[in-house]
Amino acid sequence: MKRSFLRWSAALSLCLATAMTLSPTWANAANPRVRVATNLGDIEIELQADKAPKTVANFLQYVKDKHYNGTIFHRVIANFMVQGGGFDPQYKQKPTRAPIQHEGRAATAAGLKNQIGTVAMARTGDPHSATSQFFINVVDNAFLDPVLIPEGDPVARFEYQGQVVENVPRSKLINHPQLWGYTVFGIVTSGMDVVQKIRNTPTGAGGPLPSDVPKTSIVIQSITLIP
Repeated sequence: MKRSFLRWSAALSLCLATAMTLSPTWANAANPRVRVATNLGDIEIELQADKAPKTVANFLQYVKDKHYNGTIFHRVIANFMVQGGGFDPQYKQKPTRAPIQHEGRAATAAGLKNQIGTVAMARTGDPHSATSQFFINVVDNAFLDPVLIPEGDPVARFEYQGQVVENVPRSKLINHPQLWGYTVFGIVTSGMDVVQKIRNTPTGAGGPLPSDVPKTSIVIQSITLIP
């Protein structure tokens, strides 16, 4: 091994140099679409069920249960993303179902990346902790993309951000927290002007949340399937 995995992993930065342009060829007539009605306007999202089926099924169950109705965008960072789906306007966190298994690597292998206008699941430090919260990327956030691990055990050679390791046990790479990334499961097809309004809203502290909270509540009035 050219260097120890521990020394290499400590030097990992959360930046993945991958670029891909959103294209209408991503559209799939079989994929469901939803309308996110907010007090700033509507956003339409095509859910990528063909690329992230479990994540989409989880999201649609929350839609069916009307979980999102009356929730807020509680975390807004203008040069990053806008996040919602977990808190009501009084900053009370809504109860959720059990978390789902992370399927970001499969979605990434199918072509989904954390680019401007894509929708991904929020989670904690545990890769398998996503429940209802989601975010919309307002810039290209390649550092959030899951890293695909080469075949083999041990992995004969792996390169990441200029770092090279050889003969690394596959389990260490697969389970490394910085390599899981975030699962993209949707694409905004209409309403990016509304996303921009959300992105540019003034923020500060709100309730128990210390920062990045819109000073005027941005409410998700409903999320519904588009026939």
